[in-house]
Amino acid sequence: MRKTTKTGLIAGAALLALVLVSAALAERYGRAQEMGGPVALAQAIAYAPPVLWEPSAEAEAEIDIAPLPLPFALPPGVVSAVFVEDSTGPDDGASRLFASMRAHGIDLHSARGSPFGLIAPADVVILKINAQWDQRGGTNTDLVRAVIREILAHPDGFTGEIIIADNGQAQFGSAPGGGGSLDWARNNAEDQSQSNMALIRYFQAQGHRVTGSLWDVFTRTRVQEFSEGDMRDGFVVEDFVRPTGITVSYPKFTTEFGTHVSFRHGIWDPATRTYDSESLKVINMPVLKSHSLFQVTAAVKNYMGVPSDWLTRGPGRAHNSVGTGGMGTLLVETRLPVLHITDMIWIGPDRGPRVDFHAAVRTNMIAASLDPVALDYWTARHVLMPAAARLPGGRAAAMNPAGTTPGTFGHWLRLSMNELLAAGVATTMDPAQMLIVRDGVAQ
Repeated sequence: MRKTTKTGLIAGAALLALVLVSAALAERYGRAQEMGGPVALAQAIAYAPPVLWEPSAEAEAEIDIAPLPLPFALPPGVVSAVFVEDSTGPDDGASRLFASMRAHGIDLHSARGSPFGLIAPADVVILKINAQWDQRGGTNTDLVRAVIREILAHPDGFTGEIIIADNGQAQFGSAPGGGGSLDWARNNAEDQSQSNMALIRYFQAQGHRVTGSLWDVFTRTRVQEFSEGDMRDGFVVEDFVRPTGITVSYPKFTTEFGTHVSFRHGIWDPATRTYDSESLKVINMPVLKSHSLFQVTAAVKNYMGVPSDWLTRGPGRAHNSVGTGGMGTLLVETRLPVLHITDMIWIGPDRGPRVDFHAAVRTNMIAASLDPVALDYWTARHVLMPAAARLPGGRAAAMNPAGTTPGTFGHWLRLSMNELLAAGVATTMDPAQMLIVRDGVAQ
């Protein structure tokens, strides 16, 4: 782990600002929710150009930066691998997915003999799901259950903690009054009563440290870091707007097991007054569906469940920045997931992000990648667009990840990708640079 100084960006000409931020992010290579927008929100507002604020001297701070994962072997010319498996949810699809990854050099478990392992035995793992919507709008709980089982089956014995989490932003969503829930009555699963809280109770009854944190509960509470002496649950918020139009914010909280988690810095130890960044891992688990405003919501857009939309209202409002690349900034400036797993067992090709049971289309597929952009490109192009094309309304064209027109999925996905590239993260939107592994076989 290394230290770096966060350099203030001077508001001015747009071109100069872009040059400055690219240089800053490239230097800081490792810094490196689904929040359903209101249907009535005008497209012009969401894509309004960002207002840049000049950060004060107080914004200059040293932050811990975890190193990027070591690269694994890929064929010449390939930047990212996308692994696709058939799965109904309760079947062994997740096991086959991880076996396929392991056969190509990526092991879910960091253990002796693993060429590239993601999760160590004592890690704290956040499963960043979509919990803002009930029915088919949230991450399939059969898949969540399967991923938890795979983590717990660590060959060295898993002694860490698993946290199912999301920020439904306490607005919109399926809950009365808006927002998300970990205990919906109607869930995306074969057994529709199987909520994320039911999973938590099930695994806890077996003696496992599995818990949940619904960040809606404190999404309106602005706090300081643990290192500043603030032990409250809440969101840490920067006091300036990034060139992509986002004011970066992130949660910090204490679990029921007494684990102090800073999404940006890692696990806080009050005794030593230090953070352990490397022991905090995030697995991003979106559900693939359409979005009324941003056309497609999947791995990159699922990070809208990390910031507080309430505390960033104004020029740097998080949700408004999706169309200008803000989720890429958020990925880089908070914490990069070690893996992205997209739930495509049921998809929502129309009228998303809400997906009622009757509006969902069953595809029985899941996919994973270290690269959220490549994953979104492939899943949107080969799964969501064909399903949308069979429906009236002509939405499929706007979902094209190769689109370049403002308002299309491809336009804002590229802006997000540029933020990752500037930070030194391997990512691509070029199909020629993707290795697609389908049911264990490289295509």
